[in-house]
Amino acid sequence: MKLAQMSKQQGAVCLLDDGGQEIRLPYIWLRDNCPSGFHEHTQERSFDLLSVALDIEPQKVTLEAGVLTVDWGDHVSVFDLAWLEAHRPGQTRCDPADIQAQTWDASLGADGVPRANARIIMENDLALANWMRDTKRFGLSIVEGLNGDPEAGMAVARRIAFLRETNFGRTFQVKSKPNPNNLAYTSDALPLHTDLPNQELPPGFQFLHCLGNNAVGGGSIFADGVAIAEDLRTTDPEAFHLLSSVSIPFRFHDQHHDIRRRQCVITLREDRQVSEVCYNAHIADIFDLPSDIMADYYRAYRAFMTKTRDPSFVLSLALRAGEMVVFDNRRALHGREAFDPSTGYRHLHGCYVDRGDFDSRLRVLSR
Repeated sequence: MKLAQMSKQQGAVCLLDDGGQEIRLPYIWLRDNCPSGFHEHTQERSFDLLSVALDIEPQKVTLEAGVLTVDWGDHVSVFDLAWLEAHRPGQTRCDPADIQAQTWDASLGADGVPRANARIIMENDLALANWMRDTKRFGLSIVEGLNGDPEAGMAVARRIAFLRETNFGRTFQVKSKPNPNNLAYTSDALPLHTDLPNQELPPGFQFLHCLGNNAVGGGSIFADGVAIAEDLRTTDPEAFHLLSSVSIPFRFHDQHHDIRRRQCVITLREDRQVSEVCYNAHIADIFDLPSDIMADYYRAYRAFMTKTRDPSFVLSLALRAGEMVVFDNRRALHGREAFDPSTGYRHLHGCYVDRGDFDSRLRVLSR
């Protein structure tokens, strides 16, 4: 990399990289990111941006021995060229947790779901990181070899981060019980859905440890919400637009809680790629949309719902005791078939870890 020019008109130092591409480094950006402006131990920014003028200009800029030196008159900033290359404006910083989603459908099959051994990922950081990458890539994985201790699966989750507490507790038991306050605590069929879109931030990764599953029925079902959303984008662009731009109300309420939030069914990133899905027909509140778009929205909502019932998207798993399914609750839709509690025992122990904490652990493991 070499110094190409310094132009007051451009308000930036201009460098040329090894490929001849120009890199513009605005003066105010350089001053704001002077290495001396970060705390030695915490690495938090300590520089006061308002202490300099917006149109600040250097008195002198030099480049030699792989170091860019900028003399501001009252201060000198020294930058390593490798750092400037890695953090050049307009280039998103490399993120080990930014893993491209690999979409899937029913053809993935149970054998195609990534699997990991509980003992190995509890003892080996490399194995843990590889499993977490697979889980993020597919939005779904299975941990095998858990013992019968109800806390065994939760220990795997805690190896990643602290558990997300909700109105259902820090952990929860998925089994049929009297006077349920959620359909998960019945023996009824559960259509595909994501959990708790009524929350300000719906939970991220869900961990469901199977402690027993010998009742007739009760198979677990999953679908890739990103695959469904992308298929809708292709087959019905108008429906995709409405579901990704118009929010609807979700609500959970019982004797002790009344938790509400508006969410779009499909959330997009700045690059228009699908980042998450919030879909739960059972706790969608009464639609309060303007009447002139209500019919169009219902058509779009039904189009998405229809795809969740399409067998080509749906993957079935027969979880066994000692297995734990782990999935991104804001991507993978999950549900179950009805079961007959009089024929046997079906009991899952679950918890959540937020996406941000999952990604943080992955970044640290990738160092």
